[in-house]
Formats: sequence, C-alpha cells, structure tokens
Amino acid sequence: SKSRISSARANFTTNPTMKTQPHRRQNGFTLVELLVVIAIIAVLAGAGFAAGNAAIQKAKKTTALATCTALESAVSNFYTEYGAMPTDKTTDTVTVNTKTNITDFLNVVLGLETGSNPLNTRAIKFLSVKEGKGGKNGLIYNTSGSTVTGLFDPWGGFYGVAMDGDYDEKINPTPSAGNAPTLNGRRAAAWSNGADAVSGSGGKATDDVKTW
Repeated sequence: SKSRISSARANFTTNPTMKTQPHRRQNGFTLVELLVVIAIIAVLAGAGFAAGNAAIQKAKKTTALATCTALESAVSNFYTEYGAMPTDKTTDTVTVNTKTNITDFLNVVLGLETGSNPLNTRAIKFLSVKEGKGGKNGLIYNTSGSTVTGLFDPWGGFYGVAMDGDYDEKINPTPSAGNAPTLNGRRAAAWSNGADAVSGSGGKATDDVKTW
C-alpha cells in the first residue's frame, strides 16, 4: 500500500547502511606500481650516466689532442730556432714514450736543462701546456719547480713523441696496437695511448689520440 512504500522510502533515507557506498582507493602506491617507478628511474639513471661518461671521455680526448699538438709544435719550433731536433740522438726516429726519456725531452723544450751542455742554449720555452695534479692531466714538476718529472695525459698515461733524428723527414710513431705508420715529410708526431694507457699490440687503437 501507499503507507508501506512511504515507510520504506523514509527508512532508506534515514538508514545509511542501506545506501551503496562508493569505492575509495587507499592512499599510496601498490607494489607493482612502485616496481615500475623504480625500473623507470634505473633506466633513466643508466642513460644519464652513459651520456655523462661519453661527454667526459670526449673532453679528455680534446685535452689530450691539444697537448699532442703542442708537443709536435714544440719540436717544429725548436727545429726552426736551432736547425736541429731537441735530442742528442741521431737515429732515424726517437720515440719518447717512457717517463725517463720524455722527462729529458720536456726539460729541453721547456728551457729547464740543468747539464753543462744544454741543447736549448737560450733556454727558450717552446712548450706551453698546463700543469697537472696527482700524476694526471699535465706537467708534473719537482718540489722546487725547477725541472719536470713527467707529462701525463688525462687518464694518467704517458705521451709519445717521435722525432726525425736522422733528418730524412720520415718518422715511424708507435701508438697502441703496434700501429707504426711511416709519416713522410714530417719531423715530429705525438700521441697518447688513450683510456687504456697501453702501448704496443696489447692496446686498443680506437682510443688512441694522435696528431696524424
């Protein structure tokens, strides 16, 4: 009857348990959502690290090439000034790729020789490269700053310099992987063995930095 219908409507209105409650999502993320977010962050971080490392290696190669160019120019300028190579060797090529003999060469082109018969008699500074720190990325001087104890590339390895010791304008530089091309019409060439810092057949030719 009408009275029963009215009573039921009134009861539905006043009794909240009879209403359909809307579903509300709990606060926070589910485990699956958290794992997805973590995976995305890991991928982005990996991509950012790879890009950052590539940029760092490119900058190091640019620095190494600038130093190699400066080394080659130092030899050429020394020859222009004195009509001779900055070495007392007379072999076909003089390869300077160890700490000992590159130190002798560096002190010559920097005008820092200490012997009684210097090759650079006017003590002219032919080489201009930055000073390094911690055995990397530049010239390392002795404690008094009077002589050089080494020249290191950005990876901590040595530079190599090939010079035309017999003045036939042919040199054979020897960077990594045993690659020793004959360079004609050249009095000097310089290189770095790159990130692996390995010379000879055990090194990677692809990471070498060179002036030819």
